[in-house]
Amino acid sequence: MADAPAPLTITAPTEETVTNPVTDEGDHDRFAHYVRKADAARAAVEGVPVRALCGKVWVPNRDPSKYPVCPECNKIRDRLMNRNNN
Repeated sequence: MADAPAPLTITAPTEETVTNPVTDEGDHDRFAHYVRKADAARAAVEGVPVRALCGKVWVPNRDPSKYPVCPECNKIRDRLMNRNNN
């Protein structure tokens, strides 16, 4: 008697999404960024990441007064301030 063929097993492919943020060759690391006060306070206490107005996400760990303000954050902040003043 001939051996029966092994049963066919089909598995669906799995998808894995990996996101690698683009940091413009580290330019974001050279600036102080604007974030919400509540987010900055939470990050200081809990060590969680924050999102700047320009979109950068990081865990703050440096003194921002030692760096110039991010130009993109500054533009966005100015627009928000002008909108609130009108």
